[in-house]
Amino acid sequence: MSGLADDHELAARIATDAGRALLDIRAENAGAEPAVLKRAGDEGAQAVIAAALHRARPGDSVLSEEAADNLARLDATRVWIVDPLDGTREYSEEGRTDWAVHVALWESGELVAGAVALPAQGVTLSTSEPSALPAADDGPMRLVVSRSRASALVLAVAERVGGITVTMGSAGAKAMAVVLGEVDAYLHTGGQYEWDSAAPVAVARAAGLHTSRIDGTPLTYNNANVYLPDLLICRPELADQLLEAVAAEV
Repeated sequence: MSGLADDHELAARIATDAGRALLDIRAENAGAEPAVLKRAGDEGAQAVIAAALHRARPGDSVLSEEAADNLARLDATRVWIVDPLDGTREYSEEGRTDWAVHVALWESGELVAGAVALPAQGVTLSTSEPSALPAADDGPMRLVVSRSRASALVLAVAERVGGITVTMGSAGAKAMAVVLGEVDAYLHTGGQYEWDSAAPVAVARAAGLHTSRIDGTPLTYNNANVYLPDLLICRPELADQLLEAVAAEV
């Protein structure tokens, strides 16, 4: 484990560098069709991350949304789980800042390092320098939800706990909004994949937040089937209330 601190720093550096590349690609393709910009962003960020990991950790396996899945990773001790561009829709819309880059490291059954870059906001949050948990807000519970497809279950839970909903784009942006204290919880039931949540969960855990499936069971990574249908990231003091509200609605 002697290289663990370096893994934290590496995750943060790679996510930040990929984010800078994405900003350059966005500027170079200003006015392009959304599909063209999305493809250029996905491919450009994937190239940056793949090259950086090959140089720094050539013996590690990689699971990426933008690369073919090599199931040899299932026998690996160390697997990097990355989403080069989380929130392609938001990325393709001029002026939007709610998109992200995810870089996480899974080792021997656990997430051990991670970083989420929010390039258009000039911020990278990581396990290298975990954020301090902000003071609790005095108002109603704030739940961040998808701007386009908030599930009926999530809306029902928000009503049950007397909360309000805040719409936002990518999964990484939503999760980091909890880390930064802009909202209190991110409850998702619309289906995701491991790369959508690995880095956000690593960063959230390092900040002292609760992370789990919506039935309270642990989130697990580096599975043969990388589909993860739901998750909860929230302030620790709200976890029981939210899990009970979910159980009452399902």
